[in-house]
Parts: sequence; structure tokens; C-alpha cells
Amino acid sequence: MLNVLGNVLHGLTVSVAHWRQRQRAYAELSALDDRSLADIGITRSEIPYVLSHAAEDRRETGAPANSNFQHAA
Repeated sequence: MLNVLGNVLHGLTVSVAHWRQRQRAYAELSALDDRSLADIGITRSEIPYVLSHAAEDRRETGAPANSNFQHAA
């Protein structure tokens, strides 16, 4: 019983943390001007789409959304 409750609380904590991370990313991207957004290849109207798909990609692969992997030389 305690294990189930612990799993539920852990899942809730992780969900809240991911939601806060998306909110911060949204605020940061929204603060950019249109030219800066164009430099990274998105428009202002695409911000929610980009963030939702980055979250889905992270869930599916377990990888960072920016694919920031370190490779051995």
C-alpha cells in the first residue's frame, strides 16, 4: 500500500516538475523577439507546439529535448 502511494506521489512530483519546466521554457521563448525566434527556426505561434512535442520526444526516448549528448572522441 505504501509502495503504491509512494509511486503516485513520485509520479505527481515528476509531472509538476515537467509542467514547471515547460512553463519556464514558454516564458523564455515568449520573451524573445520575432527575429530571435526566426533565428532558431520557429514562429511565435509555434511555441506551444514545439514545447509539447519536445515533451513527447523526451517521454518516448528518455533523451534530453535538445539531444545534447556527449560523444567520446
